[in-house]
Amino acid sequence: MNHRLRGLIVFSMVVGPLLATAYAIYLGWNGMAHWKDMLTLGVMYTLVAFGVTVGYHRYVTHDSFKTNRVVKLILVILGTMSLEGTPISWAANHRKHHAFSDKEGDLHSPHLSKNIVTGFFHAHVGWLLEGKEADPQKWAKDLLLDRDLVFVQKTALLWVVLSLLIPFLIGGWSGLLWGGLVRVFLTHHVTWSVNSVCHIFGKRPFRTKDLSSNHWLVGLLAFGEGAHNTHHASPRSARHGLYWYHFDLSWQLIRLLARMRLAWNVYTLDAADLPRAIATGAAGVKVMLQWPRGPAAVPQVAVAGGYGAPMPRRDEP
Repeated sequence: MNHRLRGLIVFSMVVGPLLATAYAIYLGWNGMAHWKDMLTLGVMYTLVAFGVTVGYHRYVTHDSFKTNRVVKLILVILGTMSLEGTPISWAANHRKHHAFSDKEGDLHSPHLSKNIVTGFFHAHVGWLLEGKEADPQKWAKDLLLDRDLVFVQKTALLWVVLSLLIPFLIGGWSGLLWGGLVRVFLTHHVTWSVNSVCHIFGKRPFRTKDLSSNHWLVGLLAFGEGAHNTHHASPRSARHGLYWYHFDLSWQLIRLLARMRLAWNVYTLDAADLPRAIATGAAGVKVMLQWPRGPAAVPQVAVAGGYGAPMPRRDEP
């Protein structure tokens, strides 16, 4: 895609929802927002956020668990509805972030700019406006072999349009405003806050190689993604939140899927290693393979939590 055209599209995706949200706040302030619109916003935000946190992040990028093809497609399509890019490009960007976190090569570190203000802006949205992207051939080559992900990648525009059409069909123009554009605005800025807020503010229980931190508010809004320092200490773990104030709603969904036998081979923080890691502020936390599928499945083992090279793509049943 032409660089200028891409920049114009990204700019529109950033500014459009912002202006729509300002207008929606004006309507709400004057009592012109309907409960149906709020419900549509809440449902759409929840579903699409799960698509990003559980689908794009923990499933596609880090292979934190396995699932069947139907659940996989639902999660990845919901992630595409976030207007945060296609699944393979999103994963490639995030994998590169882990490889160079807060070092030269990191696409969205706030610590490589002249000052913390410009760094915050760069980490939050500036890197997108600058057109920075990781090469999928290098950072997500395994994902390019996944036919389902390639299908969603090629049909991304369809799912984006559908994400706006659904709230319009539910509530007309008002539904489109709240369940479409305002939802996009909230999803974007909550996700981007993981890049900006969670590399500047918050607590760092683990001495990772970067300046990632845990922030309870981002964790609440981003369904557990705000436990970012914990994630960097154990990237493959499907569980991010450590404490009740880091409520990890995405982890609860994965646990539910596992209990319904819709998810298996779930990697989570090793209960035996976690107390030691917390007490010493270790740079890494081991993960435990849980909920193996069937009696002849892989036994539970503890493995290192650090992020390595992308793994071979799984073959789903």
